[in-house]
Amino acid sequence: MKPLIFITNSMTLKEKLQQDLIQAMKSKNEIATSAIRMLKAAILRFETAGEKRTASDEDIIQITGKEIKQRRDSIDQFEKGGRGELAQKEKDEIAVLERYLPAQLSDSELRSIIKEIIAQTGATGKSDLGRVMGALMPRTKGKADGGAVNRIVQELLA
Repeated sequence: MKPLIFITNSMTLKEKLQQDLIQAMKSKNEIATSAIRMLKAAILRFETAGEKRTASDEDIIQITGKEIKQRRDSIDQFEKGGRGELAQKEKDEIAVLERYLPAQLSDSELRSIIKEIIAQTGATGKSDLGRVMGALMPRTKGKADGGAVNRIVQELLA
């Protein structure tokens, strides 16, 4: 009797990145190839820094968020310097990297969660910002831009 073999469709983010890199190179998509290679390099730095470890999907999501943040900072600098073509390249790479993040919360979903946390913590003003952010970040990690979260919290606590 043959043993049952279960085939799962669950692929780790690392495997998905490798598969997407190969596809991007085959299709000669320079933006996707560049963005994925830089993300894979950041993951490798994470894995080899200090003690050797393998990046989990959660680690990769966090690393991807940092890579996106760096590109957003670069966009600001390029636009201030009149380098629109470089800013556009960064925007295109962000679009590629965002595919590896969980679905992002809409502003209305984010506001709803923030209002719930404010009610739970009993926050009444800007002095409670740290307490609200501490309770909020685990729920929004990887699902919302930290800057947007901070902006909305400050707005609601004002």
